[in-house]
Amino acid sequence: MLKYALLGFLNYGPMSGYDLKQLMDQSTANFWHAKLSQIYVTLKALEAEDMITSSAVTQESRPDRRVYSITAKGKADLSKWVNTPDLEIAQSKEPFLLKLFFSAQISKENLLSQLRIQRDLHQKILERNKTELAAVIAQTTEQAPHLKKDALLWEATRRSGEIIDEAIIRWLDETIEIINKEF
Repeated sequence: MLKYALLGFLNYGPMSGYDLKQLMDQSTANFWHAKLSQIYVTLKALEAEDMITSSAVTQESRPDRRVYSITAKGKADLSKWVNTPDLEIAQSKEPFLLKLFFSAQISKENLLSQLRIQRDLHQKILERNKTELAAVIAQTTEQAPHLKKDALLWEATRRSGEIIDEAIIRWLDETIEIINKEF
């Protein structure tokens, strides 16, 4: 899937690996993220498949910067991917839920502490979704009106993250209440 995230971003225009990482962190991080090392490995593979090309850009007082561009083959593959419906729901792995499933053996205080930590983490992500990501989408739309349709879909994915985190926070609050009463 990282392949398609990178092709999708490069479809907007040429970028370096670092630019791609920054853009992912500002846009898709709530549902798709990658480490810089993963990005570079995938870029190398995409270049070997002729999905992208790269060129060195000279910079003053800095090492050359490698900039990647999508090819016609890459655009065709991206188009095929976005046009193909997903017929299954991808299963996710949730380490905290696995830990919670087996946590009957720990103290009530430790369990409540872990639940509260998770709540705080989700609250921070929720606030980021509501403020930073919403602002980035609004700013991009203002600066690049030709991306209006893209921005509508960016907002839809941002809102998905917001709704999911609100639901998780409600669930954590309920679970904390149950543990307080019955554990």
